[in-house]
Amino acid sequence: MAVPEISVIEAKERLSGPNPPRLIDVREDEEYAIARIDGAELMPLSLWPAIVAERLTDRTQPLLIQCHHGGRSARAAEFLMRNGFTDVTNLAGGIDAWAVEIDPSVARY
Repeated sequence: MAVPEISVIEAKERLSGPNPPRLIDVREDEEYAIARIDGAELMPLSLWPAIVAERLTDRTQPLLIQCHHGGRSARAAEFLMRNGFTDVTNLAGGIDAWAVEIDPSVARY
């Protein structure tokens, strides 16, 4: 199943535009403590699928999934798509690309 991806530049535009997607960070607590994108909701991939059932109830809501480099978030996005979520996008390059291209104040690790 092909997961749609967007660049950090496209993501910044969508996040600051009308009807922004819900930004889901699938990294772990300790990674989130180091660096985060403003507005990101932490839902560690290690807690899936239980956390999805509890916190993601609208399967039509636009979701933008991110992690450190884009691998875990791609897996999470694929899981969501397989489970009926209809508007899911992966952030290519993850928070690392965000720190390089969008906001250098975000710590790199």
